[in-house]
Amino acid sequence: MTTPKQEKKYNNIVLVPTDFSDVCGNAIFHGVKLAKFLGYKVFILHIINKETKAELRKKKVGVDYIDIRLKEYEKYYSKKYGVEIDTMAIEGSIFSTISTVAVEIGANLMVMGTHGKKGLQHVFGSFAMKVVEESPIPVVVVQKRSFIAGYKNIVFPVSHDLEPRQAVHWAKLMAKLFDAKLHIFLSPEKEITRSNSLAVITKQITTIFDSENVDYSVTTAAKSAGFAEQVILFSVFQQADLIMIMTRPNVEVPGFSLSAWDERLMFNEAQIPVMGINPIDFGYQYYEWSVMM
Repeated sequence: MTTPKQEKKYNNIVLVPTDFSDVCGNAIFHGVKLAKFLGYKVFILHIINKETKAELRKKKVGVDYIDIRLKEYEKYYSKKYGVEIDTMAIEGSIFSTISTVAVEIGANLMVMGTHGKKGLQHVFGSFAMKVVEESPIPVVVVQKRSFIAGYKNIVFPVSHDLEPRQAVHWAKLMAKLFDAKLHIFLSPEKEITRSNSLAVITKQITTIFDSENVDYSVTTAAKSAGFAEQVILFSVFQQADLIMIMTRPNVEVPGFSLSAWDERLMFNEAQIPVMGINPIDFGYQYYEWSVMM
């Protein structure tokens, strides 16, 4: 049984969660620069949880310290970049509250910093995976790599078993905003049915890009190595500024789950930002989770 779709209003907002770490500071910078290109405003969010409270006790400061830090961000970035900044501190769980806030404020896009897969003790380390899985909006995951001149080369991995066509909306948007080239990277398929399916999907994507005058290339991965590793190597070779991936739907529970190769891409050692996109309907329709009843 599928729940009906509801109207969802977007308010041209880039949401940036922060735990006040350096990598989250880089995410704020990334989000502000991206918002500048998009003509959006930025909403900086801090989730007050047990880690926050422990840190406040360690510093011997009260909860008002969080508001002071957020206001410092607001003052600095709005003055330096001319971008409207809103801030909020709210008690909750990063696993659910971030997505709730994203819906409530009508955010279009999220930028989140991560310390990488090895940073299991950090709030935005391994937790980045679950936030992406639960997000109702696309999430750009960034590490320590700085946002320099936008996204000029975007790698777009495509496989037969994952619906990538909904990501075309964002691919077109980013290509046009940043005058970027899209590098479609196809998974190798030996089985004829999968190969044919991938060919159909690729044709649909390239037809749209052709009609929109988007600059793109199509490359097929080698058959001898893992797809995730090849995507990363290909992205480094192309000097990619962004990798765009679709997450994999999980029909057993509400939300989505990332495949093993998506996880490798998310925490790639080259620290290339990754945009994770859940399979939602774009435009002004909000995707209601579908589960088997």
